[in-house]
Amino acid sequence: MNTIEIINDKIYEIRNQKVMFDYDLAELYEIQTKALKQAVRRNLKRFPTDFMFELTLEEFEILRSQFVPPKRGGTRYLPFAFTEQGVAMLSSVLNNEKAIAVNIAIMRSFVSLRKFALTYEELTKRLTEIENQYTRL
Repeated sequence: MNTIEIINDKIYEIRNQKVMFDYDLAELYEIQTKALKQAVRRNLKRFPTDFMFELTLEEFEILRSQFVPPKRGGTRYLPFAFTEQGVAMLSSVLNNEKAIAVNIAIMRSFVSLRKFALTYEELTKRLTEIENQYTRL
């Protein structure tokens, strides 16, 4: 599996937004989740709610039951969810070579997903038009 596929598998939709979770980002950056969260907490002004939010307990329980395999030892804190803009902001907070390289790959994944969504939307629209033409006949 290539890097883009690995990243795409770590992008979820929560609250109608494409997001990545702190523990997945920490794994990609090769740092501890605790270190990532500390860096974010020290720079909270850089992360408004449209960049990053903390999952509610209910969201986390649903997520855990549907997508996320349980990690050894579990989690003590609710995860942060980062939107594309929040992930971009992380590179300025973490500011190391690994974070920069990973962020570039993540931005490419988000762009790829957006292109796919647009293509899918265009195909759906075109199919609807064709169906409408045949139903009128």
